[in-house]
This record gives sequence, structure tokens and C-alpha cells, in this order.
Amino acid sequence: MKDAAEKAKKDLSGVTSTQISLPFITAGDAGPLHLEMTLTRAKFDDLTRDLVERTKEPVRRALSDAGLSLSEIDEVILVGGSTRIPAVVEAVKAEMVRNQTNQ
Repeated sequence: MKDAAEKAKKDLSGVTSTQISLPFITAGDAGPLHLEMTLTRAKFDDLTRDLVERTKEPVRRALSDAGLSLSEIDEVILVGGSTRIPAVVEAVKAEMVRNQTNQ
């Protein structure tokens, strides 16, 4: 199940929907049960919204700890698998713009 979730996360970084298929996930009275579903990026974004929101504080803290203002930042480089999630990219962009307008 974890592998299927990871694959769906990666897929949704580049497409707007993905198919999740987990055959023989459990057994019922009538035999094996399978999971077949489509997950959209919109639903994924909804499910992960609170996690994405939590990415904003480390951005603020990194700037503060470095003693930098946004006017001193030329480029932000996001590193790590989850930084490829479009909602994470957009949240960081929005945070940078919000901070620039507040300076």
C-alpha cells in the first residue's frame, strides 16, 4: 500500500490524475478483494493541504536564521522528492511573494 501511495504521489507531480491498483489487498467472504481507484491531483491536494501549509514555517525560519530578506534572495532551490509536488512549489512561491510585499 505504501508503494502504491508513493507511486501516486510521484505520478501526480506530472499529471492531473492517476490510477491506483492494489490487487488482492484483503479477502472477504466471497474471495479476494481488490482496490481500484482514480486519484486526482485536486483530491491529493485536499488530502495533503495541512502538510503543505507546514512547509511555510521552515521557509520563514530559514530566512530569519540566515538574517536575510527576500530582496537578497535571487533563487530558491527546492530539494527532495516532495518538493516536486505542485502544491508545495506553489506554496513556497506564494510565501516568497507574500513576504516580498510585506517588506
